[in-house]
Amino acid sequence: MSRPHPYQGRQAALATKHGKLAQIAPALRSAPGLDVVVADIDTDQFGTFTGEVSRPGDTLETAIIKARAGAEALGLPLGIASEGSFGPHPELVLIPGNLEIVVLVDMELGYHVVEQVLTTDTNFAHIRLAPDQSPDDFAYNAGFPTHGLVVQPSSGPGPVCKGIVTSTDLAAAIATGAAASADGKALVQTDMRACYNPTRQIQITAAAERLAQRLTTLCPACGTPGWGTVGSAGGLPCEICQTPTALTRSTIYGCPACTYRESHIVQELAPAGRCPICNP
Repeated sequence: MSRPHPYQGRQAALATKHGKLAQIAPALRSAPGLDVVVADIDTDQFGTFTGEVSRPGDTLETAIIKARAGAEALGLPLGIASEGSFGPHPELVLIPGNLEIVVLVDMELGYHVVEQVLTTDTNFAHIRLAPDQSPDDFAYNAGFPTHGLVVQPSSGPGPVCKGIVTSTDLAAAIATGAAASADGKALVQTDMRACYNPTRQIQITAAAERLAQRLTTLCPACGTPGWGTVGSAGGLPCEICQTPTALTRSTIYGCPACTYRESHIVQELAPAGRCPICNP
């Protein structure tokens, strides 16, 4: 008989203010059998998309800090958090991208396991409008009203109206934001908080499913959950002249707790069309 998974039947605190339980809990309940419970803490203290509060670190660092805070709030050794970032896609710079990270922190054993999704499937956008300009085209493309909007002054400080889901509230917020702005315009943005963004919810679910799958895989050396990809090695040799190329030659797998690593060859040779010598 096989042993139960180390996390089977255990509780993990999910630090969220924006209703992410529905996106994260089902995958982790299915495998490896975690019972995810909400730590209802003010996660806005770790950064807001509208800039009132800066993040304490990058996306992963912030997610780890949130997960630890949730675990401490409920007195549990396991904490979970997700964090998203938005901006130009790193490979398709003219297209907006969404990076979603979901992390589990084991406070007792002192390690974390992380998975992520990087996608162009996002409504992330903004526009500056005067009160006499119609927001309808922007709102339609942003998925409004099933997706919320945020309005604030285009220039200078002023009120930030979040979670706007009606045309009446949108018009009023634009008028208020424009009146408070030095340039007479309002900045209208997509609300990227999960509870107001169904498109983002899909990506959080996908990242949680990847994390669940990773947690079911134990390190072959020490048995810790979370064995998986930790990096890659380039230098795939050209099929004609053997010159190293920029293409990936192997995937590196590792454990989140110990130093054990394995390198798995992805492919043997690169096409000559990708070689700096054969196809300069």
